[in-house]
Amino acid sequence: MTARLLQLETAPDLVDQVYRALLDAISEGSLAPGQRITQEELAERLAVSRQPVMQALRLLKRDGFVHDAPLAGAPNGRSRGLQVAPLDAAWIAQVYEVRGALDVLAARLAAGRRTRIDPALIQRGREAVERGEIKAMIDADLAFHRALYQGSANPLIEQSALLHWHHIRRAMGEALRHHTLRGPVWDEHEAIAAAVAKGDVERAEALMLDHSGQASAYLGAQMDTRPSGATPHNSVVR
Repeated sequence: MTARLLQLETAPDLVDQVYRALLDAISEGSLAPGQRITQEELAERLAVSRQPVMQALRLLKRDGFVHDAPLAGAPNGRSRGLQVAPLDAAWIAQVYEVRGALDVLAARLAAGRRTRIDPALIQRGREAVERGEIKAMIDADLAFHRALYQGSANPLIEQSALLHWHHIRRAMGEALRHHTLRGPVWDEHEAIAAAVAKGDVERAEALMLDHSGQASAYLGAQMDTRPSGATPHNSVVR
C-alpha cells in the first residue's frame, strides 16, 4: 500500500518546492541511495505536473544528489532514467574537508565576536540522543552549526556550508540507522560554544578542527561497515 504523500500547492516557486521535497526525501533516506526514480512516478506522488519535477531533477543532478542510471548490458555506458546518488565514504570525506574549513573559519570569527550560542541548542541535542530519534539528532546538529555560522557575521559561510550539509545529512542518517551516535559529540559542541563565548579564538579553532576531523573519520568508518545492501524500507517522498 502506497503511503499518503503531502500534496504541494501550485505556486510560482513550484520548482523550488519540488526540489526541496525531493532533497528532503533523499537526505532523510526515504528515497534510498541507488534507487531508480522517474519523472512520472515522482510527479504522481507529489500531485504535480512533470515539468516542475523535470526541472527539479536537473537541479538535483547538478548538485550531485541524483545521477544517470546505468542500463544493464547497454553499449557505450548508455543510461536510462535517473537514480539517487549512492553514498560513498571517500566523497563524504571530501565534503567534510570543505565543511570543516568553513566551520573552523566560523569558529574563529564567532570567537572574535564573543558570540553566545544558546545553551538550549545543546540541550536539545542531548535530549535527541537520549530519545534515539535520528531526525531530531541530525536537526539539532545542524541547528548548532548554523548558530555558529550566523554568529560569525559572515553570511557567505552559512550559504556555502548548507549545500554540503545536505550530503552530510544523508550520510549521517544512513549511518545512524545502523550505528549509534559518536558519544562525545555534544560535549565537543559545548566546549566549542564555551571557547567562542570567552573569545578564545585559538581554542575555538583547535576544538572545531578536532571535532570536524573526528566526525569525518567516525562517519566514514560507519559507512564502510554498513550492512550490505542496507536501504530504508519506507521509500516514499514525504
